[in-house]
Amino acid sequence: MQDFKFKNIKAIMVILFFISTVYAFNAYAAEPPAATTAAPADQLTPPVETDDPLEGFNRGIFSFNDMVDHYILKPIATLYNKILPTPLNQGINNFFNNINTLPTIANDLLQLHLYQTLNDTWRLAINTTVGVGGLFDIASRMNLKHHINDFGLTLSAWGYKNSTYIVFPFFGPSTIRDGFGFAVDYYAFSIYPHIYPARSRYALYGLGVIDRRAQLLKFEPVFEEVAIDKYIFVRDAYVQHRAYLIEENQNLGFLTQYKDDLSPDEETDNGQNQS
Repeated sequence: MQDFKFKNIKAIMVILFFISTVYAFNAYAAEPPAATTAAPADQLTPPVETDDPLEGFNRGIFSFNDMVDHYILKPIATLYNKILPTPLNQGINNFFNNINTLPTIANDLLQLHLYQTLNDTWRLAINTTVGVGGLFDIASRMNLKHHINDFGLTLSAWGYKNSTYIVFPFFGPSTIRDGFGFAVDYYAFSIYPHIYPARSRYALYGLGVIDRRAQLLKFEPVFEEVAIDKYIFVRDAYVQHRAYLIEENQNLGFLTQYKDDLSPDEETDNGQNQS
């Protein structure tokens, strides 16, 4: 019976993926990509070089995802924020941030960022124990900063710098590199494949999706008021954010972190001692 249910779930996912793909092709064939509305001169940002040869197809998937979000995900996330007390809402968000530390630690090690590995391991240990399973972010109060790492960033650190931008059905903006990285993080480093029965795994992952969408609602006014089209805005925001994380990751060696933790007086003293 469980195998039958699991096969039904996989069949539904395949059908949904097929529907979204057909929708993307139809949307692309029906209308050309929307022109970008120029923003005021004082709001212009530096141009972003994005490898987006699939823009037509991506716009179709983006429209499909936007429709799913508008009619399903956003209403659920809005209700979620309304019915949950703020402390519980924040606690659930802390919980998911905590379990997502596992892939972060694995990728810290793959990139040989030993200082950051220690920081993130301590965060996981403290928040899981003292923080009651991660519901309370005690580690941040101890100056153990939250850090994000994933296999897409690892591939970038290993030399896979540039990658084609792509929008995945339901999962949203990504690149070929980051999409592959997401699959590795999920199956190799996260707790989800080890959660049984399968319905509990999907329920937990679904709650995480709702939590992430609920956290983004606070940025909705900014998103709605942008003077450029939504596709370009989301694409450039994603690419800029990933570029920031890649650059930040390049500065996570032990010596860099050690210098960052030193006060200006300590740095001066060390410089005088060396001279």
